[in-house]
Amino acid sequence: MIHLFEGNTADEIWRRAADDLIHMEMNSLQASRLGPMRERMHSGLHLRDPRQRWVLSRRPAINPAFAIAELVWILQGRNDAAFLNYWNPALPNFAGHGDTYHGAYGYRLRRHLGVDQLERAYQILASNPDSRQVVLQIWDPRIDLPHPDGTARNADIPCNVMAMPKIRAGKLEWLQVMRSNDLFLGTPHNFVQFTSLQEIMAGWLGVEVGSFVLMADSLHLYDSDIEKLAVAEQAPLMANNDRLNLNKNEFDRVLALVGEAMDELRSAPLLPARFVQLIERNDLPTAWHNLLRIVAADSARRRNWRDEMKLASSSNTNPMLDAAWRAWGERCELSSAGEAKLLS
Repeated sequence: MIHLFEGNTADEIWRRAADDLIHMEMNSLQASRLGPMRERMHSGLHLRDPRQRWVLSRRPAINPAFAIAELVWILQGRNDAAFLNYWNPALPNFAGHGDTYHGAYGYRLRRHLGVDQLERAYQILASNPDSRQVVLQIWDPRIDLPHPDGTARNADIPCNVMAMPKIRAGKLEWLQVMRSNDLFLGTPHNFVQFTSLQEIMAGWLGVEVGSFVLMADSLHLYDSDIEKLAVAEQAPLMANNDRLNLNKNEFDRVLALVGEAMDELRSAPLLPARFVQLIERNDLPTAWHNLLRIVAADSARRRNWRDEMKLASSSNTNPMLDAAWRAWGERCELSSAGEAKLLS
């Protein structure tokens, strides 16, 4: 049986899935290495408008800066832990304490198998828009399958297995396949990561964005997270109007600039004057500039630069990103230490 959750926005889909799992019958609990969980096998999450990728109803709110940092990290094909750990210091507790992350999606897609799969997919679909042979492979059984005794090989085993983009009727359709999807910690970030890849590749190809389907073999919610999780009473009313789609050459230029800026934003020697220069630049498209402003605001927050934080966040022109940032700020204020305690 396939369990289908669909809607026009990621938030709408997430709310429906959360309601389903939270109210599951207790006799449906499944054992796991992290304790009992509520699970829907073979679940499909169908997002009709992939640009509406932000889940704003989750409480505690996600950190949009970490979601953006993860996206840039993936696009650059990186696996260095230090970059992500700056935006989410709690991440090593979940993914391991090494210098690199074993299951880094971007590294897997752009470097690990000896081919830049994103580049090759672009070339194939540009040459043959009808192709059904493009598969973006993340899972590597040589290093990801458990040991013969069933124990995991690493703390960071990829949950995403593969993606299958196709052009149909002038639109880039995207199927994302996951072996395991944690509705609380993972799903909101998975929407951001892979719908952004879809929109970006559509820009490379000069086509429109089609629908996004995420198939999760195990969509689940740990019982230990039930007490932490709440769903906002009202769904967000605003829409994400920013557009990430650029032609390939312009995208490569923009990604390099954003990546360099984010490396500066996490560097210890950064000074307020340089911070202001980074956010007041005029060489980025509006949508990408907004993403940079949000990560800059979080960098300033972590340094306790209150004026710079307000300057960065107030210059963002995307209402949905503003709502995500405000919700994150409220979460941080509720934390007695000034930092969110849970994985963002």
